[in-house]
Amino acid sequence: MLIETYTSKWITDFNSIKREIENGLEGSGYVIEHVGSTAVPGLASKPIIDIDLIYTHPDDFLKIKRGLEKTGYFYNGNQGIEGREVFKRNGKLTHVVLDTIKHHLYVCPVGSKALERHLLSRDYLRKNEWARLKYQQMKYELAEKAGQDKRIYQELKELNVNEFIDLMIRKEKLETSHFQDPGGI
Repeated sequence: MLIETYTSKWITDFNSIKREIENGLEGSGYVIEHVGSTAVPGLASKPIIDIDLIYTHPDDFLKIKRGLEKTGYFYNGNQGIEGREVFKRNGKLTHVVLDTIKHHLYVCPVGSKALERHLLSRDYLRKNEWARLKYQQMKYELAEKAGQDKRIYQELKELNVNEFIDLMIRKEKLETSHFQDPGGI
């Protein structure tokens, strides 16, 4: 099956990957976040860990890129999404964690729209059971319609889910803006 029932192992897997990435990067100036469906407790998903490595200063990207390359990743561009740089494993299958746990690694600057989309949709799904259940139902239906084919599923998801994700993001922005101090105190 393309979509699997939620398991807390995904959190363990994320933490293992995060630890290995941190070991390969020098210094600080970045944050590593678990995003995507595997970051939402109770949400069925494809068993692939989505990770956003977030940096603040533009100069940090080159330092992060070098560190990731030393750890066995290669830079694969933004794949058409501004503010989200993709890194993939080099295919040599030499690392016991990074080459055995399926994951997607994205490097994003603070404030990018792609990062905002990942964080806001994740947070909304974590807090709202109705949205989590609806999104899960959509995923199961699309997987069935795709005949459990990953490529077809991804195409259908792009065509059918973005509107729902946009709705969640708008709602999350509204909900979180109520708790922010407009005076900056």
